[in-house]
Amino acid sequence: MFGARCRGCPLAARCTTAATGRTLRLHPHDALQRAHRLAARDPELVEIYRRHRPMVERSMAWLTRGNRRLRFRGVRANDLWLSHRAAGLNLRRLLALGLHRPPTGSWALA
Repeated sequence: MFGARCRGCPLAARCTTAATGRTLRLHPHDALQRAHRLAARDPELVEIYRRHRPMVERSMAWLTRGNRRLRFRGVRANDLWLSHRAAGLNLRRLLALGLHRPPTGSWALA
């Protein structure tokens, strides 16, 4: 791609050691990724991300702590086990947020 252009470049030695120059392939996904990185610099988005990231990271840590190996053989049994573990962690989080059952009988967040 840049073979002929690289020959006269003073920075070619720092860029590549290939005799034919450097070849770059840009996928359509790369343009989308650049656009998202540019949008991620928005101060409002950065603030929202900083507020919510710790909760997500904590949840993932709870989910994986001590559970790096599968307990059962087969996808179905492990999928069911993981679903139950995630439901348990979600319930624990809801209880920490104030989930309770008032005398009326319906669950509510305080």
